[in-house]
Amino acid sequence: MPVDALIALAQEGLLLAVTVALPVLGVALVVSFVVSLLQAATEISDATLSHVPRLVAVTLALVALGPWMGSRIAEFAARAFTLAS
Repeated sequence: MPVDALIALAQEGLLLAVTVALPVLGVALVVSFVVSLLQAATEISDATLSHVPRLVAVTLALVALGPWMGSRIAEFAARAFTLAS
């Protein structure tokens, strides 16, 4: 495999990693922001209250987006193995 093709494949893999992770991280960010606003408004500073909603939201996002994420990764892997052979 030529070096240029290997570098292009590595760049595509890194971009795929960001693309796949971004929706789940976005959900975690939004939920954390909403919980922080609620904690500031109600002056409740319980550590469990900040972690449990984020955990539930990220789990639901992974369940909802899992098939899409898996198909994108599988397509990339198939393309990488085809180029490698």
